[in-house]
Amino acid sequence: MTRAETGDFVTYETDGDIAIIGLNRPHKRNAVSDRFVEAIHDAVTRASTEASAAVIHGHGPHFCAGLDLSEHSEKPLFEAVKGSRRWHAVFDGIERGTIPFVSALSGATVGGGFELAAATHIRVADSTAFFALPEGQRGIFVGGGGSVRIARLIGPARMGDMMLTGRVLDATEMERWGGVTYLAEEGGALERAKAIAWRMAENAEFTNYAIINALPRIADMSSEDGLFTESMVSALATMTDDARDRLRAFLEKRAAKVVAPGRDQ
Repeated sequence: MTRAETGDFVTYETDGDIAIIGLNRPHKRNAVSDRFVEAIHDAVTRASTEASAAVIHGHGPHFCAGLDLSEHSEKPLFEAVKGSRRWHAVFDGIERGTIPFVSALSGATVGGGFELAAATHIRVADSTAFFALPEGQRGIFVGGGGSVRIARLIGPARMGDMMLTGRVLDATEMERWGGVTYLAEEGGALERAKAIAWRMAENAEFTNYAIINALPRIADMSSEDGLFTESMVSALATMTDDARDRLRAFLEKRAAKVVAPGRDQ
């Protein structure tokens, strides 16, 4: 590690070209308060200027148990609206920022914790991870972007099921539903997430930016508008010096070929 720092709510460290952000409120199962959201924002902003990819994980046995309800229950109506919109802005900085993020999930990935994980581009869950949206039982509603991000990952009907019934899913079930990208053994999510982040950090900077920003926008477009946008982004990507160097390396047989899993080049 080149640098490790511990704040009131998050830890921050770098390992080569990746940043590692740790949710650091284990005595509260990393439940998110307004100050916690601001600490996440500061760490994400820093990572976006210092690293090529980043990992978010939880200290202790749980990733994040969601919203700190002791704080939320005291908020006036409009303050609650503004708080939700701040979560949206901070999580948007993850989903549609400048570098890709991986979340390493263990234990509780519940409510706002699931919303945070859904804002990352890749989710790695170990065998202890479990997922729930208990808003129906709490008399509240998702407010951290879940109605958009989680619904697009697993579908609105399945999300509605979780909210209406309090259904809890383990990592394997959530992987089948599309909310988890990779599975890991107990205690192995962080190392797997770091390995994925290192691999993404090797990609061309502009291509990573295009993938995390163009793809979700194209999904919101009509087919024809999406195809037009794809052409523009594709052409722009080939104009970078990085792309020219990488394509030249491939043509000169200096770059690795794509091969089937488990086979040598």
